[in-house]
Amino acid sequence: VQLQASGGGLVQAGGSLRLSCAASGRTFSSYGMGWFRQAPGKEREFVATINWTGGTTYYADSAKGRFTISRDNAKNTVYLQMNSLKPEDTAVYYCAAGKFRYASRPVEEYDYWGQGTLVTVSS
Repeated sequence: VQLQASGGGLVQAGGSLRLSCAASGRTFSSYGMGWFRQAPGKEREFVATINWTGGTTYYADSAKGRFTISRDNAKNTVYLQMNSLKPEDTAVYYCAAGKFRYASRPVEEYDYWGQGTLVTVSS
């Protein structure tokens, strides 16, 4: 599976962005998917995850109420809608796919990673 993340950019605090992650391969619909982020000098951290049907989602506390993860299996794409962005959301955002069907938080469980897309939130 190859993953291509897009949609990052520069936005003012309070603004919104929608990240997309397009996946290659026929088995996308059977993978659990996740979004992670890494700020300069920090470890990669969990943001959101979704199971294979889209029926189960989990969020980091920092993302709850502001971010929404979704997927379109017909388009082999997972999304992260980010609203009410804050300067502390500034990071490189990565999508990841795991050879499991459930939603999963631990970064080490994921098998495939996209190249990352930079989100910069100005104050």
